[in-house]
Amino acid sequence: MEKAAEELCAVGRRAVESGLSPGSSGNVSVRVDDRILMSPTGVSLGALGPRELSVLDERGRHLEGPPPSKEFPLHLAMYDRVEGSGAVLHLHSPHATAASCLPAWSTNSALPPISPYLVMRVGQAPLVPYAAPGSDRLAENVAVLPGRFSAALLANHGSLVAADNATGALDGAVELEEASRIVVALQGREFSVLSPDDVRELTLRYGTTWDL
Repeated sequence: MEKAAEELCAVGRRAVESGLSPGSSGNVSVRVDDRILMSPTGVSLGALGPRELSVLDERGRHLEGPPPSKEFPLHLAMYDRVEGSGAVLHLHSPHATAASCLPAWSTNSALPPISPYLVMRVGQAPLVPYAAPGSDRLAENVAVLPGRFSAALLANHGSLVAADNATGALDGAVELEEASRIVVALQGREFSVLSPDDVRELTLRYGTTWDL
């Protein structure tokens, strides 16, 4: 658990240094056996310490440490949705948040298959209907989304990524932010996207999901 805590804190620092987590926004958690380590409420991700994390059980009951981020129900919902996931990262990064204010590209993905890297490293990322941050309703909106996914945009809110570990979650969030930046920059212009055959080739090769 100590190694997972150190990785969580390192990912928090990287998110802040990369400009993906302004102020005290964003939250990150890792799952170790039947325990969840999570960033505390009101603490910048750049100021996390391994011995100052919240400890929850798998049902979200607070066991040790300071109070967890109010978004813990959202994290629990994502762990349930993404089988085998070991970490969840939620950020208010600027371009992903901007893209989350736009209409979804399709039922299954907020963003189009704008680059091979989005398809091969993240896959489809649906747009989760808006609900107040920290609310049970927001978690329920994630829980009832159809299809398979490991990342999503929360409408008018930001990004949400699950992965095997905290480093993988940050890598996915970075790719989601970059794809969002491209999409926002192209608003009002005609642009091309990958063909269904190109998307299918990438998902088969890299094990991601994109329903066409």
